[in-house]
Amino acid sequence: MIGLSLLLIIANVIVSWKGFNDRNFYERYEFSVEKIRIYKQYYRLITSGFLHVNWMHLIFNMIALYFFSGSVESFFGPVQFLLIYFASMIGGDLLSLFIHRYDSGYSSVGASGAVAGIIFAAIAVFPGMRMFFGIPAWIFGLAYVLYSIYGIRSRKNNVGHESHLAGALTGMLLGIVMFPESLVENYLPILLIGVPSLVFIFIIVTRPHVLLVDNNFFKTQKRYYSVDHRYNADKIDKEKEIDRILDKISKKGIKSLTQKERETLEQHSKTTR
Repeated sequence: MIGLSLLLIIANVIVSWKGFNDRNFYERYEFSVEKIRIYKQYYRLITSGFLHVNWMHLIFNMIALYFFSGSVESFFGPVQFLLIYFASMIGGDLLSLFIHRYDSGYSSVGASGAVAGIIFAAIAVFPGMRMFFGIPAWIFGLAYVLYSIYGIRSRKNNVGHESHLAGALTGMLLGIVMFPESLVENYLPILLIGVPSLVFIFIIVTRPHVLLVDNNFFKTQKRYYSVDHRYNADKIDKEKEIDRILDKISKKGIKSLTQKERETLEQHSKTTR
């Protein structure tokens, strides 16, 4: 184990442990669309990457980081290794921020985007290395990308697939930039992994409505099956109004709000404290 990798793991463990035991600390540093967009707390793009939901979440990410960080740090060097790690972390959060920009209540934590960047930087230069159960790294990478795309589009769970995908792609691109020979030597697996990722991200940016598909958590038509369902639907409507106000602020500034919009935003702030 090389020094920087160990320091990152220790930092993740310490910060996550603090978050497990102090809810205020957790909420102060988690990724939060509202806090980033309205209050410009951009530090959350990094601090959230050192927090985790629970020990299982933390251990899984740290094991993945442990197995891949050594080869990446040895090949690229310590400075480049840190650049890949933090750029992938921020890249993943930025895509997540874009996708959830109208969901003021969305929040997340975890080093998955950064770890995915390290893994895919390794895949860019060592696509033939063997991974779990002897699977070639490039096949794992392709499966990972396809699963992330499916996860983003289906919205079947609360996993930050978009952060994983953007982090992985950032790591791979940086790996190629830092070692251009990889594009010549490993062009086929890189294209198989990179092309669907880039195409899907392009679709997200230009045609975001394709993400809205029916599943257990989202329906294109309102149907009230119970009192709880009606309550949740009303809650969604209120969140949409908050999202509209946030979008107005981002485009025209907070001074453009009407008195009613200010009151709505203030009431929302009180209920979410």
